[in-house]
Amino acid sequence: MPVEELNLDQYRITAQELQALSAKCLEARERAYCPYSQFRVGAALLLRPQSESTTATAEHNIVIGANVENAAYPVGTCAERVAVGTAVVQGYKRGDIRAVGVATDIEGYCSPCGMCRQFLREFLDLDTPIFMHNKDGNFQVKTMGELLPMSFGPDVLPPPEELLASRAG
Repeated sequence: MPVEELNLDQYRITAQELQALSAKCLEARERAYCPYSQFRVGAALLLRPQSESTTATAEHNIVIGANVENAAYPVGTCAERVAVGTAVVQGYKRGDIRAVGVATDIEGYCSPCGMCRQFLREFLDLDTPIFMHNKDGNFQVKTMGELLPMSFGPDVLPPPEELLASRAG
């Protein structure tokens, strides 16, 4: 989808931020380690500044990840989870991810797998946009809520104290 056709205001992202996010997920795709499937995936997260004093550009607020396979197939890790793990290690928290970019080498648009959708749901608001890029860099966008309707997320759980109290009574 051409950027001109998007209402980026609804996603609270600028054209420059989208351009940087797109470039970074395409770059991350090039770093994938996938000797078994040859299915390269790159992911990029556009993050909120960590503090009010942060004056970094969008470039500095993007974390990337790539899929990493293993000879023992279930041990591999998807690009989206690598990127989120990297962000968490850097100090980012739930709600700090403003947008996600995912890139593959196929003609169509590939959304995050089911496991990654649930993993992302832990950290994303339901209205967070996920830009899914094809092999040519074109993209389709859906929100977290559109990709995982009727989702189970942290906001569904009662506070731990409430759950403990309900068991005691």
